[in-house]
Amino acid sequence: MTRARFTLKSIGREAQLLLIGIPVLLWTLLPIYHLVLFAISPRDKATSGRLWPQDPTLSNFDVVFHQKHFYLHHFWQQLGNSLFIAISVGAITLFVATCAAFSISRLKVRGGRTVMNLALMTYFIPAAFLAVPMYKTMSTYGLLNNRWSLILAMVTIASPYCIWVLKQASDKLPWELDEAARIDGASPMQLFRLVYLPLMVPSLVAVGTYALLLAWNEYLYGFLLLSNEADLTLSVALGNFLSADDSPWELLMATGLVYALPPAAIYYAFKRYMVSGLTAGAVKS
Repeated sequence: MTRARFTLKSIGREAQLLLIGIPVLLWTLLPIYHLVLFAISPRDKATSGRLWPQDPTLSNFDVVFHQKHFYLHHFWQQLGNSLFIAISVGAITLFVATCAAFSISRLKVRGGRTVMNLALMTYFIPAAFLAVPMYKTMSTYGLLNNRWSLILAMVTIASPYCIWVLKQASDKLPWELDEAARIDGASPMQLFRLVYLPLMVPSLVAVGTYALLLAWNEYLYGFLLLSNEADLTLSVALGNFLSADDSPWELLMATGLVYALPPAAIYYAFKRYMVSGLTAGAVKS
């Protein structure tokens, strides 16, 4: 009787979760569905309101890949800019955050926690409010209209959170490992390379992916700091489509779909690290 009651209770709980989860899933997939719908629709039928285009076509992707529209003259170069900036931000942020977290958590550098907390306080101010001061800073140092201005800006925004996540994960590592390594004569650099890094792989992948995707999707800072058409990221270039009186929505959506594929591939390649990496240190044993 108890087992039957427990089984009925479990089934009821799963049914409730399904009743909530299915509508949420459908609502989440709805924008992606419309993105695909526009991308495979002919120009004169992109806004027909049909649930599926009568004559689906891949010609929009041909226009995008061969840069046949004047808004797409620098498509491949702008996509390359996005890749370069995103990968650079991910790598630099990972280097800065890893070294900082190791110094604060394992080496116990004096004032390290204070500096980390002060850095986190920058999140009290919305990033959009810091865009103009960042523009002024880059102008002062002659970095405007340079891809490195956007890279440095995004590293500045991403680093505090990444340092905090890695510091929390580092605090969970057993101190006995450090002591054993020091007894064997390991220097701090050897401790960092041989003990710390191998154990932190899930968290490193998680924060590196976070920083990369943050830079990949950034629009405001790219719009302010870059003005040369050939140096723009694709996310900023896509905004040009909206400036036309008769915007080619089908090309915008086809380009957007192509632009969404790299981060989706990166996420699914490393998704097994994401949850364990971002939640490391959340629960203390």
